[in-house]
Amino acid sequence: MSHLIDTMAYTGQTPWHQLGHALPKKQSIDVWAKAAGMQWKIQETPVRYMATGDGNGLYGEALEFPEQKVLYRSDTNAALSVVSQRYKVVQPQEVLEFYRDLSEVAGFELETAGVLKAGRRFWALARTGKSVCLKGNDVVHSYLLLATSCDGTLATMAIPTSVRVVCNNTLAIALQGAGNSAIKVPHSTHFNAQDVKRQLGIAIGQWDGFMYRMKTLSERKVKTHESMNYFLKVICQSDQLAEGTQGLANERALKKVQALFEGHGRGAELQAAKGTAWGLLSSITEFVDHERRARSQDNRLDSAWFGQGAALKQRALEHALQLVA
Repeated sequence: MSHLIDTMAYTGQTPWHQLGHALPKKQSIDVWAKAAGMQWKIQETPVRYMATGDGNGLYGEALEFPEQKVLYRSDTNAALSVVSQRYKVVQPQEVLEFYRDLSEVAGFELETAGVLKAGRRFWALARTGKSVCLKGNDVVHSYLLLATSCDGTLATMAIPTSVRVVCNNTLAIALQGAGNSAIKVPHSTHFNAQDVKRQLGIAIGQWDGFMYRMKTLSERKVKTHESMNYFLKVICQSDQLAEGTQGLANERALKKVQALFEGHGRGAELQAAKGTAWGLLSSITEFVDHERRARSQDNRLDSAWFGQGAALKQRALEHALQLVA
């Protein structure tokens, strides 16, 4: 089966898909660009068509359609998408350059970067240096994910993200318990890295408050009926599970998340997670990131970060926080 991941570089542990170039820690942005396959540029050209008059001729005049343009890769000339003339492109190198001063001054460390869907999406993920340890040595690190697309499927997004070390689960950091703190720049406007960083200053500053709420979840013991109600609200009252019939998908998902919560999940027996609201939330994030049915592991990653999986995790967080409201 073909992979969504085109090229990728990483430091530390080898990714689950076994793809990508391993790099030593603290490499330069230029080294990352080469290893992650992000040195090419997005070029653009007008949309053209052949006008043949009565439609029966083999040759005609090449005319432009002024309202749209074709985006293509500078290295292979492969077409990426057809977009409006108003569409503002963000280059692969811009995504990496976003982290240059954060790495040199603020202590951020790039951990993964790469290209998805033959160049239509690309991303970089960096650890911010902040961490917290919940009861029983349940460690959670703070990260910043920057991703964009060039086919209209994704705005440029800067997403403060938490990663639970024991199971490598990801969860977008929430602000005041409602919605996540992603900064979104639509492609109808120019991407200004410094403006985004100023906005992120507030979001990243919310890390302590976010983890305080996660600690509160780890101290909230849940009863059997509460856990069942939680899973029913998160799984069965959502439209996030689209594989097969809805009923069967929900039934499989319910059984899986219950098993993860009841001791089969990675880290489920740690003190912070066993029988707690944090354990409930962690079972959903593990399900989405590692267990949820998907056409491939790449599709699961794409969904968990940007699609239905990300929405399901956000719903799980909101319902978990209601238990400690």
